[in-house]
Order: sequence, then structure tokens, then C-alpha cells
Amino acid sequence: MRIRTKRFSPAFVFAAAALGAIFLIVSTIAYCVQYQAENDNMTGAGTSLSRSLPIYSVETDEKKVAISFDCAWGVEYTDTLLQIMEQNDVKCTFFAVQFWVEKYPDYVKKIVDAGHEIGTHSRTHPYMSKLAEEEIRDELTTSSAAIERLTGKKVTLFRPPYGDYNNLLIDTCGKMGLYPIQWDVDSLDWKNLSGTEIAMRIINGVKNGSIILCHNNGLHTAEALPLIFSTLKNRGYKFVPISELIYKENYTIDHNGRQHSN
Repeated sequence: MRIRTKRFSPAFVFAAAALGAIFLIVSTIAYCVQYQAENDNMTGAGTSLSRSLPIYSVETDEKKVAISFDCAWGVEYTDTLLQIMEQNDVKCTFFAVQFWVEKYPDYVKKIVDAGHEIGTHSRTHPYMSKLAEEEIRDELTTSSAAIERLTGKKVTLFRPPYGDYNNLLIDTCGKMGLYPIQWDVDSLDWKNLSGTEIAMRIINGVKNGSIILCHNNGLHTAEALPLIFSTLKNRGYKFVPISELIYKENYTIDHNGRQHSN
């Protein structure tokens, strides 16, 4: 028995192929839109090529690193931190919340008089990615002004509370002349790790251009500093404030948040 097969005209075949191609294109576009939307809700480096990123670290051939301290609550260990840094000839960066600045103005002056720099850590320590642009500007403007009134120096650095950010925050910082700063080495000192544990996390994590995160009121942070400074200095590293580490112009930031000079 002969089986008859149905033949389609060339016009029909062409139309079917065209419809298939259109369907594939539309599906691809829809997937990409969904993927981008999901990534725009994520926090952290490397989530999307279109993400606006803060500076996590700096690409450099020099053995330079920066250690930073976030200031939001308390000053119990701050004098000891300043004393140890003076003994080791280390200059660093503090990021202070406005209510901390207003509560401890004498410490703001101590920090600056010792040769360290102060950036803003916001006005009220909120999750910045949840704020509208007007609210972001208020957080950054008023907190910077509070620091500048006490120090007489312009604030150029900002660290988002909780490390939380989105495109709007980073782009707004750029419009306001502020460099948003993250970190690539986390001491986890807020978890009350021992001084040795904190020191080893930092010593084993740094590379050229690293930015180290600590807190001024960490329970064992001060205990960790002598070992950190002696070990890394013996390895040839120099500690500088963040403003001396980063590039101020003609730079790009890769998908890992690492800043490169052009």
C-alpha cells in the first residue's frame, strides 16, 4: 500500500519558519527582561553587567591596602584603636553615622586630629536600597554636613549601611560627588570573633588594593590590630586612607567591584 505524504507549498514552509523565528526572538527577549529584573533586585558585585557598583577594591601594582572602621554605636574601644594606629604609623578611614557624629563630636575631632579621614555612613543607618532618590539625598547631605561642620573638611566617601545598595543609590552618589565604598575583606569583628580569628581573616584575605571592613566598637578588634599591622607590613604592604587608594577619575569598575585606572 502506498502511503501518501502531504506536500506543503514553499510559501507555507517559509511562513512557518518565519513564525518560528519570531517566537524564538520574543521568548529570548522576555527571558532577558525577566533575568535583568531579578538581578536588579540583588545586592552584591557581579550580579549583572548593567549594575551600578560601588568600589570593593582597587587594581594596583603597589602593595597598598586600606583599613576602615564603621562607627554607629559606642566609643568604648576607639581610643585604643587610635593609640595602636599611632604606634604603628597607620592612617585609616572611619565611616560615621550622623547620630554617632552628633553624640560623640569629641571623637570626630580626635580622629581627624590623628590624621585619619571620615566618610559618611548615612544619617539614620537605613537600608538605602529601599529609599527614593529624595530620601537618599537627604541621608547623604545632612550626614556629610554634620561631619564637615566639625572637621572643616569636605566629605567625599560614603559607605552604605549593611552593605546594601542598588543602582539608584550608586548613581545618586555619583551625581553628588561621593564615592560609594564597599570592601573585599570582611573582618566579621561584629560577630565577636577572637582577636586572632579577626587578624587571620584579614591577613589571609588581603591583596594589593584591598579595602578592609572593621568596626570601631568591635569587642576584639583592637586586639587584632597589632598582629595585622606587623604581619602585613613585614609582607611589604602599606596602609593608606581609602581616599589615597582609590582612583578619582578616568576609571572603570569591573563586575567584581574592582576599580581599574584607564
